[in-house]
Amino acid sequence: VQLQASGGGLVQAGGFLRLSCAASGRTFSMYGMDWFRQAPGKEREFVAAINWSGANTLYTDSVKGRFTISRDNAKNTLYLQMNNLKPEDTAVYFCAAAKGGFSTSINNIDYWGKGTLVTVSS
Repeated sequence: VQLQASGGGLVQAGGFLRLSCAASGRTFSMYGMDWFRQAPGKEREFVAAINWSGANTLYTDSVKGRFTISRDNAKNTLYLQMNNLKPEDTAVYFCAAAKGGFSTSINNIDYWGKGTLVTVSS
């Protein structure tokens, strides 16, 4: 599966953005999907995950209550709604697919998309 993230940009603190990840292929609904992010000089970190049906989601503590992950299997698209953005959310955001279901570990990711840059100004 090929993934392409979009929707990043520059936003002020307290603002919002919606990231999208378009997937190619017919098997999108078979994968657990994740969002990871990587800030300058830091390691890539888990942000959110969703299982194949969308019934189960998982978030890192720092985004709980502010970010919402969702998917539309009919459109082969993954989303990340980001509200009340903070400067510390500044990073390149990557969507990812995991055959074994969603995972918080980069070691379990099978496919990565190219990232989209989110910059939050204070």
